[in-house]
Amino acid sequence: MIKFGTDGWRAVIGEAFTYDNVVRVARAHASLLKERGINKVLVGYDWRFMSEHFAKRVYDTFKEEGLEVKLVGSACTTPMVSFGVKYLGYENGVMITASHNPPIYNGYKIKESFGGSATPEFVKEVERRIDYGEVKPPREFEAEYQEVRKHYVEKLRSLINLDLLREREFLVVHDSMHGTTSGLLEYILRDTKVSVVNIRKNRDPLFGGNPPEPIERYMEITKEKVRALKAGLGVANDGDGDRIALVDEKGNYVNTQLIYVILLLHLLKHKGKRGAVVKTVSTSYLADRICKAFGVELMEVPVGFKNINEVILKRRDVIFGGEESGGYGIPEYLPERDGIFSALNILEYIFLEEKSLSEVIEEIFKEFGEAYYGRVDLKVEEKAKEKINELKKEPPQVIKNYKVREVKTIDGVKFVLEDDSWLLMRPSGTEPLVRIYAEAPSREKVSELLEAGKELLK
Repeated sequence: MIKFGTDGWRAVIGEAFTYDNVVRVARAHASLLKERGINKVLVGYDWRFMSEHFAKRVYDTFKEEGLEVKLVGSACTTPMVSFGVKYLGYENGVMITASHNPPIYNGYKIKESFGGSATPEFVKEVERRIDYGEVKPPREFEAEYQEVRKHYVEKLRSLINLDLLREREFLVVHDSMHGTTSGLLEYILRDTKVSVVNIRKNRDPLFGGNPPEPIERYMEITKEKVRALKAGLGVANDGDGDRIALVDEKGNYVNTQLIYVILLLHLLKHKGKRGAVVKTVSTSYLADRICKAFGVELMEVPVGFKNINEVILKRRDVIFGGEESGGYGIPEYLPERDGIFSALNILEYIFLEEKSLSEVIEEIFKEFGEAYYGRVDLKVEEKAKEKINELKKEPPQVIKNYKVREVKTIDGVKFVLEDDSWLLMRPSGTEPLVRIYAEAPSREKVSELLEAGKELLK
């Protein structure tokens, strides 16, 4: 059975991710598009193994089904497809990528006319239409292409204060993790005083032997490069460019919760934006404190950017949405995560504050309280999933001698303690894993809570 997770269908290449299954999904997708009178579709692909060939098979299937379809001119990021759909006159999009998953995976993401991840309702309908009978390969057509990169770069340059970034010399290390953000940051900042050194910039479908996921254990090279060059900032993006991670000027990894907080503060404090804010259940308690301080509404949704999108589509007043995994969206531009756009906003913040990244974080802690975070991924066992359901029904009142103030069950089970610390356990929507998350005012307490999570799942 082909199932879409929190953002797209992903599977192991040569096992479930085959030409036949890609055609099955594309035919089901095309059938829904035709029924809804949607005709213009843009298809993009990343640098994963055979992505361009799978994208061509989708293109051929759509063409055979009578849709007006174009391929992005070259390998691109997921946000570029979303951008192309919203700004270049398309009504729907497909991106062939497995994002940050290990190299053996590929995937199929759907983008709707608003320029973001397809709604759960749309995705379920595509799943329902998949025909598991014999597959007839589509006829091959000559490809037609759409230039996206140039327009995308122009748009991002129009949304940031380039004059501000011309005020002083600043060095950034950009780690594209062998993904399609390679060279993008440098190109966007080409006539500013921000210099960019690119690392892991070549195509490598094995991603150097690790998943192209910007989490600390895969970013030693980024930290080392920042220290060696005495750079002001290190930026890493995942394989398809919708996520971001940071390294400060000392070469320390900055967790993704803090990136959410900095971007949120930038919009409220520097850009004067007001409206609703959305976070996923795995996102920092600092968001709650900041929204309270600025008098803006904060909503909490299950993990997965599609859930943030649902709120954005229902309400036109959302100014920001993001999640713990390093994906952040500013709906004024796109109701979609964009790792490069996030990096540009972080740069603006640093330049406006005239502080280093570590000083920025220090100041946030001083004003809103300290917050440290950790996550552990456990190889999935059905027993662990069953245990989560049991904990929902009969939650503990105390965890490691800490009183539980509130239990949330919108996605897995989350225990909120009296000082806002929390422990969350949920099955991953994209990989065969159970994830345990914790946030607390000290690193010691985070470790304690993560251990407690493992014990609760035994």
